[in-house]
Amino acid sequence: MDRRDFLRSAGIATAGLVWPGSRASFAQSPSPGAAWRTFEIVTRAEVLDPSGPTRVWVPLPLAAETPYQKALTSTFKAEGGTAKLVPGTTLDSVAFVAADYPAGVKPVLTVTSRASTRTYDVDLAVPRRGRRDRAALGHFLRPTKLLPIDGVVRDRARVIVGAARTDEDKARAIYDWVVENTFRDPKVRGCGRGDIRSMLETGNLGGKCADLNALYVGLARAAGIPARDVYGIRTVKSELGYKSLGPATPTITKAQHCRAEVYLSAFGWVPVDPADVRKVALEEPPGNRPLDDEMVKSARARLFGSWEMNWVAYNYGHDVALPGAESAPLDFLMYPQAETARGRVDSLDPDGFKYEITAREIGA
Repeated sequence: MDRRDFLRSAGIATAGLVWPGSRASFAQSPSPGAAWRTFEIVTRAEVLDPSGPTRVWVPLPLAAETPYQKALTSTFKAEGGTAKLVPGTTLDSVAFVAADYPAGVKPVLTVTSRASTRTYDVDLAVPRRGRRDRAALGHFLRPTKLLPIDGVVRDRARVIVGAARTDEDKARAIYDWVVENTFRDPKVRGCGRGDIRSMLETGNLGGKCADLNALYVGLARAAGIPARDVYGIRTVKSELGYKSLGPATPTITKAQHCRAEVYLSAFGWVPVDPADVRKVALEEPPGNRPLDDEMVKSARARLFGSWEMNWVAYNYGHDVALPGAESAPLDFLMYPQAETARGRVDSLDPDGFKYEITAREIGA
C-alpha cells in the first residue's frame, strides 16, 4: 500500500486530505488516448431528528491503485462536532469521514472530494499478463454474508460454466447468464441489497445494480474466479448516447451505482457491468427494449471489458464495520450513514436523514 499523507482534526472538524498519485498494479490500460477528467463531489448530510450522541459517516473516493481513477483531495467540516478521515488501508479500500456530535448539537457534516477518472477498456484480444498478488486475489474469492459461494450459488455456477475451461470463458458465460436471466426491478429501494442466495433460492432474479452485479460476483467466486463489487456514484451524463447511464443534473443524490470487476489470468482485473445492460434495456427511450435491440446489444458487448468513467468509485467493501457504531456491520458502504441513540438511521429515508450530493467537472 502506498504511503498517504493526511491531516486529521483534533477538535472542531475542518480538515483536509491529499492522496499521492498511484501506479497500476496490473498491466491494465485505459482507452487509447483517454484523457483524465476531474470531478468535485460535495456531500452535505444532516440528521433531522437526532437523539443523544450522533455519528455520521460519508464514503470517500477509492484510493486503491487503479488505472481508471486517482483520488486527489478531500476536505470536511463538522461544526459543533469532531471528525476524522479513516483511510482505506485494507484490501477493500473502504475510506470515509467519520463525525461525532454530542447530544443537543445539530449534526451536519459536509465533505468535499476530488477525483480524476478516465474511461477504462481492456483489450481482450491482447493478453497482458502482470504480477499476481495472491493475497489480494484470495481475498476476492472469499464468501461474505450476502455473497455465499456454497450451496445454491455453487450449484448454479457449475451449471452456468458447464464445460468451459478458461477463466475468460467462464467469466463470459456468467456474464451472459446474468444478462439473459435477470431484470431490473424499479420497485427495489435504493440500489438493492445483493442477497444472492435468496435471489437464486426464490427464483426472483429482479433487482438493481447491487443485486445483479453482486450475483455476477458471487457466481464468479463460486466458480473459482476472483471478482469484486465496486461501489460508487455516477457524476455526469454519459457521452456514449445512453440517457439512462448518467445523471441529468449536478444533483447526484440518488445516482449511486455498483459495478463489478473480474480477475482474468491473462489480463488482470477486467471491468464488467451486467446490471447496466439491464438498465439500458428497461430505461432507454422508448423503454422495455428487448435484448436483441441494437442499443442493448451494443451495451452488452461494451460492458464486458469496459467502463465509461462518468462515475467515481468508492470501495470494494462488504460487511463494513463502521468505527464507533453500535449497529451491525453494513452490507456495503455506498450511501452516507448515521446513527443516534435510537440506532442506525435509514439512509434511504429523507424524513430522518437528509443529505444532498452534487458533482461538477472541474477539468484535469
